Amino acid sequence: MNKDQKAAVVDEIAAQISEAQAVIAVDYRGTSVPQAAELRAKLRDADTTFRIVKNSLTERAAAKAGADTLTGLLEGPTAFAFVHGDPAAAAKALNDFTRELDSFQFKGGVMDGTPLSVDELKVIARLPTREVLDAQLVGVVASPLTGLVRGLNGLISGLALQLGQIAEQRAAEAPEPKPEEGVQVHEPEASDAQSPTPDAPEQPSTDEDKE
Repeated sequence: MNKDQKAAVVDEIAAQISEAQAVIAVDYRGTSVPQAAELRAKLRDADTTFRIVKNSLTERAAAKAGADTLTGLLEGPTAFAFVHGDPAAAAKALNDFTRELDSFQFKGGVMDGTPLSVDELKVIARLPTREVLDAQLVGVVASPLTGLVRGLNGLISGLALQLGQIAEQRAAEAPEPKPEEGVQVHEPEASDAQSPTPDAPEQPSTDEDKE
């Protein structure tokens, strides 16, 4: 491979790193050609490309793509899975292969710019695939669809009724407004109220009054 060919490979890998939703690094030691072909076929179903390239070229590509996390994984034989589809499906296919071949192991990876450890990749591999989740969602929603619509309508109606009752209760409990300062309060007419006579002498208190 000449200099121009190496540069082309570096550019291609850098583009794959940048465009992938997730990149998973694995130690592929002991993998035969037929086994690698079988793994590629399984990963293709998850819209994932499996590629083995020299570490020196991959390191240059990772640096060009700004993926420094992947550079630290390039120790020993390293292959990359570039995930464009469901990361859980890709991780599951790779994890199943680690059980078939002991020397084939996760090394780490990155998803949406976030580094992934080996343990995190194994957790992702145990998650339901997107296809399974979509099927479960369709089964939950489609089956009781009529009841769901009725339930939502009833919920909205009940909520509106409760809000109306709360508003009425608050209006009934609200204190009567007090006159503001500077507002003249209407006094009763003299004919309606008895006013004391200014010149009337004060009546002495009696024992009955004291009691």
